[in-house]
Amino acid sequence: MNETPHSLSSSRTLWELVTRRADLTPDRPVLLQDDRSLSFGELHARAERVAAGLYDMGVRPGTVVAWQLPTRIETAVLSFALARLGAVQSPVIPFYRDREVGFALRESKAEYFAVPGEWRGFDYTGMARRLGAKGVFEAYDRLPDGDPGLLPAPPSSGTSVRWIYWTSGTTSDPKGVLHTDRSLIAGGSCLAHALRLRPDDVGSMAFPYAHIAGPDYTVMLLLYGFPAVMFEQFALPDALEGYRRHGVTVAGGSTAFYSMFLAEQRKRPETKVIPTLRLLAGGGAPKPPEVYHAVVREMGVQLTHGYGMTEVPMITMGSPDDTVENLATTEGRPPDGMEIRIVDGEVRLRGEAVCQGYLDAGQTAGAFDEDGFLRTGDLGMLRDTGHLVLTGRLKDVIIRKGENISAKEIEDLLAAHPAVGDVAVIGLPDEERGERVCAVVEQPPGTEELTLAAMTSYLRTEGLSVHKLPERLEVVDALPRNETLRKVLKYKLRERYSGTVK
Repeated sequence: MNETPHSLSSSRTLWELVTRRADLTPDRPVLLQDDRSLSFGELHARAERVAAGLYDMGVRPGTVVAWQLPTRIETAVLSFALARLGAVQSPVIPFYRDREVGFALRESKAEYFAVPGEWRGFDYTGMARRLGAKGVFEAYDRLPDGDPGLLPAPPSSGTSVRWIYWTSGTTSDPKGVLHTDRSLIAGGSCLAHALRLRPDDVGSMAFPYAHIAGPDYTVMLLLYGFPAVMFEQFALPDALEGYRRHGVTVAGGSTAFYSMFLAEQRKRPETKVIPTLRLLAGGGAPKPPEVYHAVVREMGVQLTHGYGMTEVPMITMGSPDDTVENLATTEGRPPDGMEIRIVDGEVRLRGEAVCQGYLDAGQTAGAFDEDGFLRTGDLGMLRDTGHLVLTGRLKDVIIRKGENISAKEIEDLLAAHPAVGDVAVIGLPDEERGERVCAVVEQPPGTEELTLAAMTSYLRTEGLSVHKLPERLEVVDALPRNETLRKVLKYKLRERYSGTVK
């Protein structure tokens, strides 16, 4: 069998892609973690056995299975086992708590829910029971097992909705984004082909596998036949040992990751922080040009940045052979098959990698224009070379470390606090995180002055996820408003506080 990455990307389903790669290079590793290694052939065989175990539990094609698991080899195996069955998967980010998890379980009508048990000091099984989740089972280091000979035929269509990903967007509740195997393969293909990767590369997954980047990255491994190191818990400098031990050549994730690697490099400028590293790549947050130049200059590696979202996992990507100007100041170019249209400054998209819409039909109707282009809510412009430059966002979303945070969700919770009269939550530029969350509060007369510690303690009690907690509080006499509907002018708050650091 003599197949190229481009021919493999024509696979109709993810399971077909796994099968074709296992036939090509069964003994080559695909996932590395600590002292463990899983080959492409083993991935195929183990996923089939787990699929059979799930089938024995009652999981069938079309069954909705939610899972909230850390970045582990077992998580990937479980996900591909569900793909083998043709189940509908609803991955949930591990740091989500009762509020978001309960919503995702209800809206998706999940019939099973895989959790890690107790992980990093939190009882996920207890939360699942508390929420009344159906079919709860633990899948941290033990997975269901069965006889593959009893399995039905694998799915043959890649255009059925089999994935529900969750994004906060601009509303208080998450939105369920509907994807197919083909849309995920298209997104991963864009990433893989743009980066000019090679079979001798070694990648890395330092982000939650439950993020849309999980399948995006795994598709890349399957297309090019190289492995990636998985990090269950990512923190520098501790994680550096894993990068060095496995000889990682491609790392990254988002702007926050670039900054963290750069900070480690600056501790010992004379020694390359990861000797084998040749490329940093990522997306999910704005990338200041100065970060690009600092990485190339101080780390001695190339940096390529891209643009994606839960609705479209990969839209554009910088390529190592782009000009320095384009690498530093743009989000790269779209692949063949991705159409970008700028309408009144807004970036709109049409192509195979675009989602099928949302669980909520009303949200779907408003998300696409009359020509079938997805309205991203992002502002941008296209250069003559086809490179995309993002200039802002229509959506009132804060992007911190590549994750979308709804300002309205935090505002709605704070509005119920007795020491809050009115509140505006904004994102402020942050070189390491992309943006940080700032709450600007008006207090009612006669109330005790609100502190950051008291505010975050209150939000934790209300069930807000830790990654959404404001990192800054400003108390003002009056929020700036317009003269007609007295709408708060958030741009004035951003102008006021963006230049100051606390």
